[in-house]
Amino acid sequence: MKCGIFIFKNIDMKKIIALVFLATTFNCLYAQDINSIINAKEVERIEKTLSSDEMRGRRTFTADIEKASAFIESEFQKTGLQKLPGTKGYRQEFNMIESTNASANILIDGKKIADSLIVVSSFQPTVSLSEKNTEVVNINAGDDFRKKYTEYNSSKKNLLVLVDASFNSTISRLKRRSPAKFEQPDNSVVFVFGINKASSFSIELINNINKKPLNNIVGMLKGKSKPDEYVIFSGHYDHLGIGKPTNNDSIFNGANDDAAGTTAVMMLAKYFKALHNNERTIIFVAFTAEEVGGFGSQYFSKQFNPEQVIAMFNIEMIGTESKWGVNSAYITGYEKTDMGKILQSNLQGTDFTFYPDPYTTQNLFYRSDNATLARLGVPAHTISTSKMDSEPNYHKVSDEIGTLNMNNMAEIIKAIALSSKGIVSGKETPTRVDTKILN
Repeated sequence: MKCGIFIFKNIDMKKIIALVFLATTFNCLYAQDINSIINAKEVERIEKTLSSDEMRGRRTFTADIEKASAFIESEFQKTGLQKLPGTKGYRQEFNMIESTNASANILIDGKKIADSLIVVSSFQPTVSLSEKNTEVVNINAGDDFRKKYTEYNSSKKNLLVLVDASFNSTISRLKRRSPAKFEQPDNSVVFVFGINKASSFSIELINNINKKPLNNIVGMLKGKSKPDEYVIFSGHYDHLGIGKPTNNDSIFNGANDDAAGTTAVMMLAKYFKALHNNERTIIFVAFTAEEVGGFGSQYFSKQFNPEQVIAMFNIEMIGTESKWGVNSAYITGYEKTDMGKILQSNLQGTDFTFYPDPYTTQNLFYRSDNATLARLGVPAHTISTSKMDSEPNYHKVSDEIGTLNMNNMAEIIKAIALSSKGIVSGKETPTRVDTKILN
């Protein structure tokens, strides 16, 4: 609605004119208020800090991610968020068991396998595998690699996974991930690329095992009338860190993935704190360890009764324009609840549109930090604009702030704020995810 005064010729409509004037004035002030909090300048300030070279890519288990954590904590404190019960300040601390493979001596049918073709997931100091205690499985050409890799990597059996050479391009990315678990499993999973058969084999592993602390950053605004019903706004603040140089640049800044989402969470916290009218409790969380397995969100999700979580807005890569251009974003798992329809209905009269996820074959609904709660029935969706079939800077050193559209980011964040008003106020409640249908 544009700001202005409506003029009527009929003098008998003075009362109506007065009401319209007041409503219009309220809408103008409301628009000015949100624009004073959520704007491109403030978005750029936060985004620029999180994705700066000084953060060195915010890789999990490094000192660099501590800089990002400290910055987000300081912003939560300035905003005046309350602390989640049981947390140390705004830090939700937990430990992960990390394993790095020190050596792997693998013989398959008498042939030694080069280290460059091996990816190990093992959490015991020394491991000896053979046909007697290990099952052989395959990832064949044409298979859904991500799905198969996740399935085998989460197995509780000893596995030798023979991966078709067509997937060799994934090796470097997988090697950058240091396997980590909440608990120390007894089994080992070894991926060997470029081999399709193994009649006999022997595997000797030596691993370095470390217990390492991690932390999410969590703040909240307690609900006025429904404090035990939770609405979550989230994004992950970790990224890939330092990698192989490209054009003399080795820092994976992660401006879009996902400093953009974390920026949105911080901006939304400022906005809802200023409104000071949330009936449900709002929780704002920046997750760690998304890039190495989603461990931050997994730990966070275990701290709640899922029945009390009314909705989760996970925000991931909103810095670039969507396939539909500006003033648009998509919602993963749109069809699984009516949350998307609720959000869009609250945006009537604006130019912004939330679309269903156009990349359904990539299974994005279960690939981000919303997944753990979604599997428990929570209407937990990811909002994104990333063109997953053609995003040029995804997981590259070129994912820098200069590639992002600050004005469009601000509009997306405002759209999330405005569209969530019915859920935050307790007047609207999305339907739940059917846990019997998890495809």
